[in-house]
Amino acid sequence: MMRTFYATCLILLSAATLSGCNPQAQGFALPPGDAEQGKETFVDLGCNACHSVKGQIARVEGGDLDVHVVLGGEVTRVKTYGDLVTSIINPSHKLSRGGPGIVAEDGTSNMPNYNDIMTVQQMIDLTAMLQASYSVIPPRYTHHYFP
Repeated sequence: MMRTFYATCLILLSAATLSGCNPQAQGFALPPGDAEQGKETFVDLGCNACHSVKGQIARVEGGDLDVHVVLGGEVTRVKTYGDLVTSIINPSHKLSRGGPGIVAEDGTSNMPNYNDIMTVQQMIDLTAMLQASYSVIPPRYTHHYFP
């Protein structure tokens, strides 16, 4: 009898705990942005000194910048909203592979920190523009058949 009582209490406690969980929750999200405004922000902040956006914004030529990182285009892994926001506000979080000029000698990104310059709305619009510039394709595999 006592065992049944404890089992019932455990089931009720579990149900009460799980009822507070929201399986729809996907994490933090900002309001929708304006991709056209994002293009303007990209140029206004000088992002195109080192970056281009595939099929949309060309990198500014000239100067002594020897860095060119292409954003957008076809990728085999989804660039999530969180990935893009993190790359903008903390560029050293995940460093791009590349040639000289991308990573500083101390191992951090050479990308300037825009946290004190960029408004939240600019970040939202920039993220909307970047997210729309990627298209996911299936990875290309070479199949080898062995006799």
